[in-house]
Amino acid sequence: MKQYTGILLFLLLFSLGVKAQEKPATWTLYDCLEYALENNIQVKKSKVNLLSGKEDTEQAKAQMFPSLSGSITQGYVNYPSSDAMDNHSYSGNYSVNANWTLIDGGRRSNTIKQQKIQNEVDALNIEQSENDIRISLVQTYMQVMYSMEAVRISENTVEVSKAQRDRAEELFKAGSISRVDLAQMESQYSTDKYQLVTAQTNLENYKLQLKQLLELDIMEEMILVMPELTTDDIMSPLPDKAVIYATSLGVMPEVKSSSLNIDKSDLAIRKAKAGYYPTLSMNAGIGTGHLSGTNYSFGSQIWNRFNESVGLTVSIPIYSNRDNKTAVNKAKLAYTNSQLDLLNTEKSLLRTVEGYYLDATSAQNKYVSANERLKYIEESFQLTEEQFFLGMKNTLEMLTEKNNLLNAQQELLQSKYMAVMSIQLLNIYQNKPISVSYF
Repeated sequence: MKQYTGILLFLLLFSLGVKAQEKPATWTLYDCLEYALENNIQVKKSKVNLLSGKEDTEQAKAQMFPSLSGSITQGYVNYPSSDAMDNHSYSGNYSVNANWTLIDGGRRSNTIKQQKIQNEVDALNIEQSENDIRISLVQTYMQVMYSMEAVRISENTVEVSKAQRDRAEELFKAGSISRVDLAQMESQYSTDKYQLVTAQTNLENYKLQLKQLLELDIMEEMILVMPELTTDDIMSPLPDKAVIYATSLGVMPEVKSSSLNIDKSDLAIRKAKAGYYPTLSMNAGIGTGHLSGTNYSFGSQIWNRFNESVGLTVSIPIYSNRDNKTAVNKAKLAYTNSQLDLLNTEKSLLRTVEGYYLDATSAQNKYVSANERLKYIEESFQLTEEQFFLGMKNTLEMLTEKNNLLNAQQELLQSKYMAVMSIQLLNIYQNKPISVSYF
């Protein structure tokens, strides 16, 4: 059986390794999810744990059957006394023994039931690992997309700053503005370039996190596809919060796993109570042996010493130094803990769902207001810039409007990706597929 298990594990890891070499030319969120589910180390480990648990189940089933063992013993004895008739003696004993536990208070049958439940828990752990990687990927991918757009905005801002600085330099030479005004424009240009470098650094950091989730080499180049998000994508209607929570209670693997652990704990109580009951076992065996220095030949001794045995053993617990009572009480306490774990899991799920729901609705509302605000600020900036170059506005007023425009662009960007990310996370908690129409 161990050989078969080894082959199975090898084939599993080999197949996973082969798939790990298949990498897309460009990466969408869907590509990242598919690749990570096949190659993430934690997901692989969860699958190996399931195989290991199934071996434990097979071992538990085997305990219901008799065990059989053979024994061969060879001995040599030296007699150094000069009065001994033979200074050397050789002996041999050969036996085959079988043992079968017939009654044990249900301990073995409950162990099998426990192991089967554990197999279900291990399978759910795979689902949970996959959900964890989905959640992490959605969050990190959205951060990368946000950072890519932030870099684009910073690049545009630097271009505008450079054009403004160049225009201000011409006005300074013409005597239309003061040296102070030019210095402020140059300072703003330097600040915008610094912000661009910061945005590029943030983008590289999030790309690094994405590569780590995908188990890719950090030096490997990734070409990410920028999604085309529409207002319908961002403002996608959400189900009622109570509906989302009720759905997540029924589909999330951690809730199912916690519920199954209660069943396991109940079986553990039954196993502990089995210590109060007698056990009945049957044993049987055959054996023979030989000894040198006798008047009988080897063959005669083997036959003469050949024996067959069979017996029944009843073990009755009378006083166990409180071992059984302690085991039962601790099993009951573990059962209570498993119930509390389920309650805690449900409450934690409620907090998570409620948090993502609030993030989604808040981001959608912010997106609407930020989108409207950006239109007015863009118009105000254009007018202020024109008036500045006509000498009707000073440098401070123009730079203030420019910073207001940059802030409005950032606010719109943040609300857009926060809304999309929260909607996708809520899909995961409802066991819905990630929306890939725009990824």
